[in-house]
Amino acid sequence: MNKPPMIILTGPTAVGKTNLSIKLAKEVSGEIISADSMQVYRYMNIGSAKIRPEQMEGIPHHLIDILEPWEEFNVVIFQQRCRECLQGIYERKHIPIVTGGTGFYIQALLREIDFTENEENSHIRGRLEGLAVRRGAQYLHDMLARVDEPSAKAIHPNNIKRTIRALEYYELTGKRISDHNEQEKSRQDAYNACYFVLNDRRERIYERIEKRVDSMISEGLVEEVERLREMGCHRGMVSMQGLGYKEILSYLEGGVSLEEAVRILKRDTRHFAKRQLTWFRREKDVIWVDKDFYMYDDEKIMGFMLQKMKEKNIFGNGEEL
Repeated sequence: MNKPPMIILTGPTAVGKTNLSIKLAKEVSGEIISADSMQVYRYMNIGSAKIRPEQMEGIPHHLIDILEPWEEFNVVIFQQRCRECLQGIYERKHIPIVTGGTGFYIQALLREIDFTENEENSHIRGRLEGLAVRRGAQYLHDMLARVDEPSAKAIHPNNIKRTIRALEYYELTGKRISDHNEQEKSRQDAYNACYFVLNDRRERIYERIEKRVDSMISEGLVEEVERLREMGCHRGMVSMQGLGYKEILSYLEGGVSLEEAVRILKRDTRHFAKRQLTWFRREKDVIWVDKDFYMYDDEKIMGFMLQKMKEKNIFGNGEEL
């Protein structure tokens, strides 16, 4: 039990994680690390539902506004940045509270999954990239299916970058990257963590999503995306593939009406929330916090969470909250 303590507060989009994370941080002397793939980007505030400085109530927040929209962000960068933040948080004798809805990032942090075991080989990569140009994405994907069927099923044929990475790994090691990833996922947690998943009835989550999207439009999401376009941002960037950005971009480019863009955004956000819940149900040792069970009373929810933290000995031997 010498693992460092960690609190995870996650759940589907629009369930209310942000407000609860602030209350929790005040209660346990915590600092918040954002596990969100979009809130890392500057200038992308409305579409990412980014917490505003006045909402932080003095609680330190990490991994927010750390990159420009044209910079790359992925799970490896997330892990690296988190380790830097965690060192300072532990030195200050505070508790890290990882908050956000990107379950893949949380899993990678919690179990210290290694995505960088082998260095990239520029010769192999260049050859595969050339094949993609000459023969097309499907040709490459068919190559992958012959040597690593699980990866081929998990990777969309149009995702050339991931297809090439899987083929490259196979050529470098003679092993399937799907086997490597499964082995990494079976690792034990690197932290003494309380892994809370905040949840609500589906119809209430969907209702909150509807209202959130409407608020984003009224607060100026279209104008935000227009400003990003003027800065040179385009749909080929990772940042512009986020929910809220790619839909409004389609409208600004004349592909759909604003009404249709909003409809698609609401639909895709509902689908995203559903996928998030599916992910969390597959995770081990999660503690489900159903808001309706506690009659939407934050004090009751907080009491339950604090009790679970005591049981996990998050604060060390004999210490009281």
